[in-house]
Amino acid sequence: MPLGYLATTVLIAWCAFFAVVAPRRPRRLAGMSFLFGMIINEVPHFGIYFLAASTALAAGQGDLGSTGARVTVAVAALTSLALAYSFWLGTRADRPVARALDEGLGADWRDHVTTPLRRHRPWARILLTPAYMARRDVRVVRNLSYGDAGRRNLLDLYHRRDTPQNAPVLVYFHGGQYSRGAKSREARPLLQRLASQGWVCVSANYRLRPETTFPGHQIDAKKVIAWMREQGAQYGADPARLFVAGSSAGANMAGLCALTPNDPRFQPGFESSDTTVTGAICFYGFYGHYFGTPPDEPAPPMQPQGYINPDAPPFFIAHGTNDALGTVEGARHFAAELRRTSRNPVVYAELPGAQHNFDLFRSPRCEAVVDGVDAFTARTLAP
Repeated sequence: MPLGYLATTVLIAWCAFFAVVAPRRPRRLAGMSFLFGMIINEVPHFGIYFLAASTALAAGQGDLGSTGARVTVAVAALTSLALAYSFWLGTRADRPVARALDEGLGADWRDHVTTPLRRHRPWARILLTPAYMARRDVRVVRNLSYGDAGRRNLLDLYHRRDTPQNAPVLVYFHGGQYSRGAKSREARPLLQRLASQGWVCVSANYRLRPETTFPGHQIDAKKVIAWMREQGAQYGADPARLFVAGSSAGANMAGLCALTPNDPRFQPGFESSDTTVTGAICFYGFYGHYFGTPPDEPAPPMQPQGYINPDAPPFFIAHGTNDALGTVEGARHFAAELRRTSRNPVVYAELPGAQHNFDLFRSPRCEAVVDGVDAFTARTLAP
């Protein structure tokens, strides 16, 4: 029995189960779905590559003659089929994104933008180098300080090398349950794409637990917006056209920023700064109570639902049906409450088979979501 082949097959099959089946209950299995499934769910073709290579190696060494080896080959074949299904779901993400845009922006939204949804994907990068994000025409200015909390108050700024003037702005906040994470991890496909198209994009660190708690994270988020309003012009930015975005906990923060413009409770010491935003973009967000805070939470409320109002700016929300951490039911409820109250568009894209952290790689699903954000922002900025 080729033990190396067996170990490789069992490991990939284990991860494929949590990617494709993705149990969300009980909590322990949900955590395992996140840990073991989130990466292979976005790049399942690499699992297929490894299984094919290990099977070919075992066959070349004449190690597939035993009953155990043949059973392992069967498991590898079934696992490859499951991963192929996962990849297929990712390639079809453009469909729910297009439907969400039609429902949220109106069927005629394409008449108001110059850049339609792309029909082609960068397949060479997707299949071979999905973790490579850099673009030759984009410059990243790293570790700019926007506050007095050391490295937790640093941001990275992305802009096109020719520094376009009057560029729209995207301010992005990472995830990590408010206790971990960094500005250089998620959403890089989005940041690089928009910067390449002439935007000025910012990805910011913020203070984490236990160094601070709510509303400390939110105050830092507002400081980033205020910093862009004060400093953005030197990088070619037009801070009057500023979108806020985030993933997971960062989506919660982005939603709160969008729904609490110029709220002095979140701007101590810089109350006069303008923190209004043009729109909000939320990926796999957690929209519930802050770490289990009971319904009789102290003021101010700690979740975006507590601030939904008719003047809420346009929202783009994307969430996966297999998300084991920020539930899809929570995202549906948040989007429904926004639509019920807000006078502005709400785009809600529900992605079949997607889990948490679907923006780590240049996967077909992430590319489709970035296309959707591109269309959403273009329509929001159009006259």
